[in-house]
Amino acid sequence: MSSFSALLPDGRLHLQHGPIDCLCRAWGAPAEVRAAYAQAAQAFPAILPALCDELALLREPLPAARPAGLVARAMHDACLPFAGRFITPMAAVAGAVADAVLAALCRGRALERAFVNNGGDIAFHLAPGQALRCGLVAELAAPALDGAILLRAEGRARGLATSGRACKGQGGRSFSLGIADAVTVLAADAARADAAATVIANAVDLPGHRAVIRRKASDIDPDSDLGGRLVTWDLGALDAGEVRAALDAGRRLADALARAGLIEGAVLALRQSVALCGTPHPELLSA
Repeated sequence: MSSFSALLPDGRLHLQHGPIDCLCRAWGAPAEVRAAYAQAAQAFPAILPALCDELALLREPLPAARPAGLVARAMHDACLPFAGRFITPMAAVAGAVADAVLAALCRGRALERAFVNNGGDIAFHLAPGQALRCGLVAELAAPALDGAILLRAEGRARGLATSGRACKGQGGRSFSLGIADAVTVLAADAARADAAATVIANAVDLPGHRAVIRRKASDIDPDSDLGGRLVTWDLGALDAGEVRAALDAGRRLADALARAGLIEGAVLALRQSVALCGTPHPELLSA
């Protein structure tokens, strides 16, 4: 399995290797951008083999031994604060890869702005005075630009990740134990945002509700790190009170994580309803 890199007509760099699919963009002097892209493309092929070497350990529930590789360690460290509930380092894999590619892209370069988007989990760089606008899509089954978050250099967040119930086989890339359409989290880096988005999305739930259809993760994907745990497969009708109760459950956890300094903010979406977390709340823009 070989890696692939290509410069797209719109100025983005596309990096792909097995399940890893990154879109990168940098702004700055043309020579700096070219050098940054070359650095990212050079570093990228080593990431997946290193993760595969430690895959068995990365699928182990935490707490577990700390892996050796840099990206694997970032995954482990991002998930470790949540070891009191079921979580494996795989909950942060997409974000940690985005962080690693961004670090390679920015190393020694003078860039105004840059981002690495790995399947919706995004690591970004902002020089002083710079900003990025990141679109929000609440439901993969009916993709539309539902809004945007303004990311400013003066903020502490440098990573953004989204988790929700759209699972493998139904348009998503992973699984959720909860029913959120989408939970988007801002954190210090993409790995930490990825881990937190996973646990917050799991908390947006109505346990035992007849409208929530669940299946064993292993029945959908035999290689899933979730094994026989029940994941959300489909969701029926909910009334407004049930939607609010599920969102409130997730927001309580998000608020606790924000108070603990683990996240900077979050946007929780379910059935056209939204809950915000963070102080200040994420700066939302209309689509």
